Amino acid sequence: MLKIALLINPIAGIGGTAGLKGSDGQAVQHKAAALGGVPRGVARMRRTLARAKKVIEQIDWVTWGGSMGAELLDEFEIPCQVLEIFAGESTGIETHRAAARFLDENVDLLVFAGGDGTARDILAAIENRLPVLGVPAGVKMHSGVFATTPEVAGEVLVRLVHGGLVTSTLGDVRDLDEAALRAGLLRPRFYGELLVPELGGFLQHTKQGGRESEVLALEEITADVVERIEADNRVYILGPGSSVMSVKHSLSMEATLIGLDVWHAGTQLGKDVNAQWLHDRFDPGHPPVLIVSFTRTQGFLFGRGNQQLSSQFLKNIPRRDVWVIGTRSKLLSLQGRPLLIDTDDPELDRAWSGLLEVTTGYEDRMWYRVDYRAGL
Repeated sequence: MLKIALLINPIAGIGGTAGLKGSDGQAVQHKAAALGGVPRGVARMRRTLARAKKVIEQIDWVTWGGSMGAELLDEFEIPCQVLEIFAGESTGIETHRAAARFLDENVDLLVFAGGDGTARDILAAIENRLPVLGVPAGVKMHSGVFATTPEVAGEVLVRLVHGGLVTSTLGDVRDLDEAALRAGLLRPRFYGELLVPELGGFLQHTKQGGRESEVLALEEITADVVERIEADNRVYILGPGSSVMSVKHSLSMEATLIGLDVWHAGTQLGKDVNAQWLHDRFDPGHPPVLIVSFTRTQGFLFGRGNQQLSSQFLKNIPRRDVWVIGTRSKLLSLQGRPLLIDTDDPELDRAWSGLLEVTTGYEDRMWYRVDYRAGL
């Protein structure tokens, strides 16, 4: 089950109808309210949840108290974990606190309603360590982290749960100087980037007759992975399967199709290694990078054909150092079922459940769901 955090800036957009060119700062918000300004955060997030209604009960929700999330989830009768009771005025400080707590809770995705100022506060709290999905509710909206509409954000949630194609990308966080804007001056500023899921189909350069060419797609995946390997000095363990075999061939390795092979800085360190070999050679404090694919149609990521990767070994590898590769067509062969993990360690299997980034082309990534409950 995906663990998703929901956060609302309840005063987002209040300065828009009041003609104040933004909503940053309590003084502006109070002035906007006096002028009849209408906040949009709650209403816009309500539209997102309504679009995702068929899957919202399949999500483990985490939120902040009061109008920052808990009240709306209660309106939809959605069970959730409320991290902190909150009944005061929403501020950037409170948004920052909430986002940081969500990061500590190891959520898979943070869905937030707000504007550029909200995106800035979230960026300051989490950097790009957690994917976010913005529901547009602000006035300026120059950042690239927002879905085009609340309904599109809802469709992203549906696809993440049902195994649809959802691209992983980086979205700019940008904002305008509101004081300068009110004086008629445009002073945009770039603050950083956040990981963002967005609806994705097939890229033009990997298509033939409206369908993905798996040969071209695999060539692009291989080029991407080899480029990243050659730019780094870490040790790489390359798993079994034809997708990873393409990477091994490109590196000129003496490789095995159904085994684990090890590579470091232009040299092959091991061929067809077993669990004991890995245990003897790797310090938990200096884990290698693991490159794996998954079984077509079945979708097993760990526990089928790669048992050399023991649960004890996998526990020492951060998720960010596991590169999963596979074409979009291969993902679609799962027909919406999640990638599966079955390591004989229930605690590890549960910890690995959630969203995982899959490399599907050159500089092309998708978010896909991982679960330990095969057939449930």
